Amino acid sequence: MKDSVCFHDKKAAYYTLGCKLNYAETSAIRECFLQVGIKTVQGEENPDIVIISTCSVTEEANKKCRNLIRRVRRKYSSAFLVVTGCYAQLCSEEIIKIEGIDLVVGLEGKRNLSKYVLRGERGIIVSPMMESQEFTPACSYDGRTRSFLKIQDGCDYTCSYCTIPLARGKSRNRKISDLVRNSMQLGAKGVKEIVLTGVNIGDFGKSTGENFLDLLRDLDKVENISRFRISSIEPNLLSDEIIEFVAFSDRFVPHFHIPLQSGSDAVLRLMNRKYDIVLLRSKIEKIKTLMTDAFIGFDIIVGMRGETDEYFRESQKFLESLPFSQLHVFTYSERPATMALNINQMITLKKRQERRKELLALSKRKCKDFYCSQIGTNHSVLFENSRRGNKIYGFTENYIKVEMEYDEKFINQLLGVTLGGWNENAMALTLKL
Repeated sequence: MKDSVCFHDKKAAYYTLGCKLNYAETSAIRECFLQVGIKTVQGEENPDIVIISTCSVTEEANKKCRNLIRRVRRKYSSAFLVVTGCYAQLCSEEIIKIEGIDLVVGLEGKRNLSKYVLRGERGIIVSPMMESQEFTPACSYDGRTRSFLKIQDGCDYTCSYCTIPLARGKSRNRKISDLVRNSMQLGAKGVKEIVLTGVNIGDFGKSTGENFLDLLRDLDKVENISRFRISSIEPNLLSDEIIEFVAFSDRFVPHFHIPLQSGSDAVLRLMNRKYDIVLLRSKIEKIKTLMTDAFIGFDIIVGMRGETDEYFRESQKFLESLPFSQLHVFTYSERPATMALNINQMITLKKRQERRKELLALSKRKCKDFYCSQIGTNHSVLFENSRRGNKIYGFTENYIKVEMEYDEKFINQLLGVTLGGWNENAMALTLKL
């Protein structure tokens, strides 16, 4: 280890790639740094420290992380550069070889990151995650309208394409009472909306003997939060009871994001998923029966090993038949130490990209259809603390993006509106005045 460096009263910049959970954890790191006297840079200030929170869900994500690391190092050549997150957990030796990296910290070490930086430690601090019982609390709060609240971490599933259990360890969670208290504290700070985040949040309760539905029931009683969103939930864990609860809830909004991954049963078996398309269709029908205007998003992976042309067309046809609102389409990439590598039939990169393009076109069409079906309906919009040009944007309870002329007084306000026309360029609805 090189000579230690004192960073008291210094300033830090933060970069985050990946999921909402990463953003919540970055916010928690920022809060810890503030507590030890490390301030956050403002505007164009040059940081003394840079923290990069990384993602490793695909090889493309790894590539984006490497590019960001190099770009940040060029921009802030004298800053103390720390890389953490899933990519750091899985590929620390690869990262430390990048010129200019001072410290690589795995997921277990995030909670002590401020201590490592204050001591000026350098090198790699990574420990295995598979047997970890530690749960590091995190929630994002930086004066914005919504906050991401980490309720769960890790995953006990063995999906054949996925390395996240290797990075995050086994499923574990906070107590319901702690999360209720956190939500009340965020409400006291002015947060109007909380998004529940984790790796496999429907599996909530493994480490505390509680369950996800009981968490929803208790959070629904937190009066100073206007909205709760469920970030993503596995189809087999989205019970009818949860759907019914959301339908009649005071605060949980009609917005479901489901990691479907494929609409072909054959591919779902190759992926080692825990459901079939019959179950998935039943869940969507249940949602739409109780909540006609619900927003439904899917994660989809294209180009999985063994996904023949026939299987892809099956998946595409199944998706066409569903009343969903948006797809998040991921191109499969080979991940070390995954069971999918035992499947011999590889799909060419060109074909993977072609399939992704087809599903993105389907997603755009379905999204427009859903948005246009809402024209003339009444909703509440939460306007965000950001502007683009002369426009301010917000989201309805059912996750429709709305734009209007910028006015600072609308920031972080819930307004009742009538939805107007479709703006193709902004992928948003205007307001009907």
